[in-house]
Amino acid sequence: MNQRIVVKIGSSSLTSEQGGLDRSKIAFYANELLSIIANGHQVVLVTSGAVAAGFTRIGYSTRPKQLHEKQAAAAVGQALLMQAYQEQFNSQGVTAAQILLTRQDFANRKRGHNAWLTIEELIKQGVIPIVNENDTVSVDELKFGDNDTLSALVANLVHANQLVIITDTDGLYTADPRKDPNAKKFEHIETITEEIYSYAGGAGSTVGTGGMRSKLDAAKIAMRGGVKAFVGRVQQDGDLRRAVEGIGAGTYFATKQNGLPVKKQWLGFHSTPLGTIVVDAGAEQALLGKGSSLLPVGVHLVQGDFHAGDVVEVTGIDGKVIGRGIVNYEHDQLQQVAGCTTVDVLKKLNVPRIEVIHRDEWVTLR
Repeated sequence: MNQRIVVKIGSSSLTSEQGGLDRSKIAFYANELLSIIANGHQVVLVTSGAVAAGFTRIGYSTRPKQLHEKQAAAAVGQALLMQAYQEQFNSQGVTAAQILLTRQDFANRKRGHNAWLTIEELIKQGVIPIVNENDTVSVDELKFGDNDTLSALVANLVHANQLVIITDTDGLYTADPRKDPNAKKFEHIETITEEIYSYAGGAGSTVGTGGMRSKLDAAKIAMRGGVKAFVGRVQQDGDLRRAVEGIGAGTYFATKQNGLPVKKQWLGFHSTPLGTIVVDAGAEQALLGKGSSLLPVGVHLVQGDFHAGDVVEVTGIDGKVIGRGIVNYEHDQLQQVAGCTTVDVLKKLNVPRIEVIHRDEWVTLR
């Protein structure tokens, strides 16, 4: 079956150890992408590599650390990166297009919708969209980082069938297989639990390999949007095709979720919560298991200075995030009626909707 595939390639897969683009690597991945296109699949490429490609050309001896230096390197490197891709794809009669995105493009619903329309038109015309973060204007606190998150957001945005994240290891293990011969590989994962995260390691950990934790974050975002994911190696001819076919060298992440509408994608992954509502165990169960709206009786604690129509985050008593939604109350109103029954709420307040968050304005993030 023909599918829409989002493929993410990191900087280390495209550049030499000294910095700068490795044209042979670009050629290899271009051919891998063209091979699955030849099989009838649609492809969106999410690529890193602009800073790595540009810092030697601009004159830096090592990869820069200051933001303005990285942005200058990206300004040079992005042109080199696209030139290399264009040359490879053009040699096979295929056109590539550059799309540079920032978090603000996803946070703004109109801009996100326009990005989706552009990518749809490029695919319709047989052009390969090549997406990267706009490093020349992004600031540190808003950056996607290594583009793993960006690839998952793009996969959801274009309603992809599969996200393929290429890394230097053949999937997730219980320990670093390069150091522990008893490490066991996860072939398939259906739910990314805290235990799964523990195998990927974290800041300061020696367990994680290849930035695996950020790849789990990306897989989780993709899965919540109804997109299955693959994290693994693509090093030999045909590896990408095998990854797409389900027999690749990596870990597969399945999902039973349906794809999210654009509005709920924005709500769940791109919006900025302006407050937090802590709910009791009964409300948590109703939100997660029954698809219910959140009522005042289930509210345990209200935090933040929000207004009706704002996005808020909802957590359980344990502090773990349950989801996000658009709230129907002012923060001070909700503080007044937290824990109250519907009858008592109507005695105290005149509100247009009794629900704190209606289920149509809610996204579960568990």
